[in-house]
Amino acid sequence: MKFGDEFFKKVEKKTKVDKNTILDLAQKLQDGNMKDEATLREVIRTLSSMTNRNVSKEKEDKIIDTILKDKVPKNVEKLF
Repeated sequence: MKFGDEFFKKVEKKTKVDKNTILDLAQKLQDGNMKDEATLREVIRTLSSMTNRNVSKEKEDKIIDTILKDKVPKNVEKLF
């Protein structure tokens, strides 16, 4: 899927996260082993920092446990 500059402008306006930061994170996700706890913690902390949201150690552990046990819904609509 290819995203144009207009898409990134909308995301940046809404989230205050610039295009390069988004692309860097996407590359990290693509290159990383998403079953590796250290990679997952780094991604969670990066997202937390990008969004200015605090993620407690307990919540971080729960997110990692959910991913490692493959309990993430395959259908994104189930998340909402």
